[in-house]
Amino acid sequence: MPISANSAETLALNVLSWLVGNDELLPVFLGATGAAVEDVRDRAGERDFLGSVLDFLVLDDSWVIAFCDAHSVPYEEPGQARAVLSGSSEMHWT
Repeated sequence: MPISANSAETLALNVLSWLVGNDELLPVFLGATGAAVEDVRDRAGERDFLGSVLDFLVLDDSWVIAFCDAHSVPYEEPGQARAVLSGSSEMHWT
């Protein structure tokens, strides 16, 4: 069942909160996105920024598993949420 836009944003905010609490992974996120700590605080409500949070999470299966296990979220949900935030519920690889 597809998730709603509100659910996708809530999930992305939960991922962001998880990242902020992860001393090892937060610097990797900041380095990969070019964001500063201030950006995390200031842009947390922006759909594009939340999409970048989910983009980062799904780069590594171990991160997805760690987040999902910590929050009792199905493993496929971050990818579904990213699709919703990008305006597409299906990935097209061509």
